[in-house]
Amino acid sequence: MDGISLQQQVLQAIEDRAPLRITAGGSKSFLEQKTEGIAIDVNAHRGIIEYDPRELVLTARSGTPLSDIENALAASGQMLAFEPPHFGSAATLGGTISTGLSGPRRPYSGSARDFVLGCKMLNGRGEIASFGGQVMKNVAGYDVSRLLAGSHGTLGILLEISLKVLPRPASSITVSRECSKGDAISIMSKFLSRPYPVDGACHDGERVHLRISGSEQAVKEARSKIPGDMLPDADVFWHGLREQTLPYFHRPGTLYRIAVKPSTRPMHINGQWLFDWGGAQRWLYSVEDTETIRHQVALSGGHVTAFRNGSNSTPLTPPLFALHQRLKASFDPLEIFNRGYIFKTL
Repeated sequence: MDGISLQQQVLQAIEDRAPLRITAGGSKSFLEQKTEGIAIDVNAHRGIIEYDPRELVLTARSGTPLSDIENALAASGQMLAFEPPHFGSAATLGGTISTGLSGPRRPYSGSARDFVLGCKMLNGRGEIASFGGQVMKNVAGYDVSRLLAGSHGTLGILLEISLKVLPRPASSITVSRECSKGDAISIMSKFLSRPYPVDGACHDGERVHLRISGSEQAVKEARSKIPGDMLPDADVFWHGLREQTLPYFHRPGTLYRIAVKPSTRPMHINGQWLFDWGGAQRWLYSVEDTETIRHQVALSGGHVTAFRNGSNSTPLTPPLFALHQRLKASFDPLEIFNRGYIFKTL
């Protein structure tokens, strides 16, 4: 399927005033709010368009399986540095960027948004537009490309995406030790501000895990200064954290995602906690009322989302809500795409 075929479907929907629901691999459908409309499937719009390992840039169509992209990069010793979660074998590049999700390496390398160089999109007027480019110094429309990361398809259909990629570390180990949540926050915060090659830090409720990656010499030197035990099968652990297949994530009930400053002390909310991103991203299973949780998190300067088995809608402040509405009106004035996916105001 090419962009012209998708464009014809959008133009017909505009003429009919009929909303469209963007679909692809469906691996992240649990994140979606209930949306209206006829499904428009971009899964067949796939393929790597351009990849030159020497330039550290890859361009691919939005329906390209994420596994195909990672396999192509691995063959050249490179990677997507934001370590995106798949949440299933059907994950696509478009779904990855439109949800804006990043894995454990995010605080140390950057988010999905940070690696988007450019994109081609189909907006709610039926127009195909290109933004950004294939080099970091090309800033024409660069903010628009970043804007589409995390937009959940509300502004249009991503057709093509250009990403900056990075070399894979030559060596990687994980050091682990038992400690409390409070001590883990102090330990992880320390490594966010010191020049150690740490690119993953989490506390699973009992132990803090620090992933050290880089040249063999850099890893060796850092290991001599970081106390703890070597974690066997470390790749399995970090993959399980990224894909939420660790035993922690097998609990029933609502899984809350909490974003705070990494140094924020443990909050007084009963439940089972797991800290990722050096303490900046915190997962919580709790039977406490959602509004009580939201209030406690707000007191700590953070925000909370029901990530699984709950309402994904996160209330926004009135100014931010107004900005969302203006963006929607600019890109999709007839609300053709993912109608019903809208944030609430406080």
